[in-house]
Amino acid sequence: MLTNLSIKNYALIDDIDVQFSDGFTTITGETGAGKSILLGGLSLVLGNRADLSSLKDQTQKCIIEAEFDISKYGLQALFEENDVDYEDQTLLRREILPGGKSRAFVNDTPITLDVMKTLGSRLVDVHSQHQTLQLTENEFQLKVVDALAENSERLKSYQSQLDRFQKASKELQGLIDFQSNADKDHDYHSFLLQELETVALQPGIQEVLEVEYEQLNNVEHILEQLAKGHQLLQHEEMGVLGQLSDLKRSLQQLADFGPAYTALNERIQSVFIEMDDIAAELEQLQDTVEANPTRLETVNGQLQKLYDLQKKHQVASVEALMEIKQQLSEKVDVVANIEAKIEEKRTEVNRIKDELEAIAADIRKARNGVIPELKRRLESSLVQLGMPSATFMIEVEPSKTFKHNGKDDLIFLFSANKGSSFGELKKVASGGELSRIMLTIKSILATYEQLPTMMFDEIDTGVSGEISNRMGEIMQEMSKNMQVFSITHLPQVASKGQHQFKVFKEEDELGTSTRMKKLNEDERIKELAEMLGGKVLSESALAHAKQLLG
Repeated sequence: MLTNLSIKNYALIDDIDVQFSDGFTTITGETGAGKSILLGGLSLVLGNRADLSSLKDQTQKCIIEAEFDISKYGLQALFEENDVDYEDQTLLRREILPGGKSRAFVNDTPITLDVMKTLGSRLVDVHSQHQTLQLTENEFQLKVVDALAENSERLKSYQSQLDRFQKASKELQGLIDFQSNADKDHDYHSFLLQELETVALQPGIQEVLEVEYEQLNNVEHILEQLAKGHQLLQHEEMGVLGQLSDLKRSLQQLADFGPAYTALNERIQSVFIEMDDIAAELEQLQDTVEANPTRLETVNGQLQKLYDLQKKHQVASVEALMEIKQQLSEKVDVVANIEAKIEEKRTEVNRIKDELEAIAADIRKARNGVIPELKRRLESSLVQLGMPSATFMIEVEPSKTFKHNGKDDLIFLFSANKGSSFGELKKVASGGELSRIMLTIKSILATYEQLPTMMFDEIDTGVSGEISNRMGEIMQEMSKNMQVFSITHLPQVASKGQHQFKVFKEEDELGTSTRMKKLNEDERIKELAEMLGGKVLSESALAHAKQLLG
């Protein structure tokens, strides 16, 4: 519940700081005194948008603080979800700076305006003329039916299943769209893949083929140089090996004359062995190297295919071609298997849909179960509010489509007078009738769910004294389960409050300011008497005021 409200530098308000209690509180004051300003200030701390014109003094910031006791609201999860520290005594603060920017805080933690609005909607339900118009909207009417039907958990289950259904349906459509587009490219992708499959694509294959091509293409030159090398080594008179053999024998004769000669001998021995081995290998290579025009043509063809494919796909390596081949293979496989995937996803969608239909049917059954009781309570309450012939036609019909709150259309028709035809509320109900219907609905809801603090803004406008007396009693009854405020011009309603505040203006040399004070018993009698008979207090008005206060 709202326990304290502080408003500084807002509209006509310099500084207001008031404490509130539970139960039923009424707020009165002359027209133009600033009751709407007070509500406007509260709405800012509940997340409504503001502008620079809200500041009374344009050079100073506006600060609005509202403290709530939220220990019974079960809001810990909401606080945790928005990374805000939870406290049973929670403070909401809104600051509007002279430059026009605003800041929002919960328990001194900076938050976004959206978070403040979400939290504010769970703390205070401000009933204004705009909200009365919500009564004519089908979604609000269904919320009322669902509250009586205790459909909260069913709707959570339904919405979770609806998310799954929508996600699966989107995935199915995505597969169908993919198939439609992929079919156009399938033949081309298959052709490209087959073209790549005709070539043995392996890491390093291009380098191997290029080496082999160079060897085959230069066979005569290679043989010529091998023969020349072999002759240089093995020539009988001038061969390197013969000369090395003479050198080896000379150094062997010096090996015993010291370490330096021994080392030279060993080195020439190694050189001779190496050169002899080279001569043998040159001879062997001459035997193995031979011209092979057929193989040369084959290798050249393979290389040209690789070069052509690289040019076609605009890449520079076999590895890149292999990656393209893998991608094409996946695309071709996907198209080849798409029908099976579509059928699998369609089966999943149908299964989720059947489960969703079952939950929607449970919701519809619960709704239908409470409609007779809702109709009875609405009509009986409206009799006491001066609408003895008011009747409702409320029916639930299955919808063709899944909606966020079920699969139903709600027919919610109203007739104010006996013999009159039924019609939609927005077409056949007057403003005063809508206010009374809304108050009745709020009072019914108060017995079914934990409503936040309720703020009625002149819901009694346009009703007679006796009817307003009954409206006050309804709000008084509601206040047994919740904190209720009523901004009112009617003494009959004002007198029903356990607490009464007066909003008034004060003028001084600096200008006009709106003030607010809690009235004691004598002040309440005077205020009610003025509401009954004007500023000149008559004995009858005072007596009537006392009578209203009991």
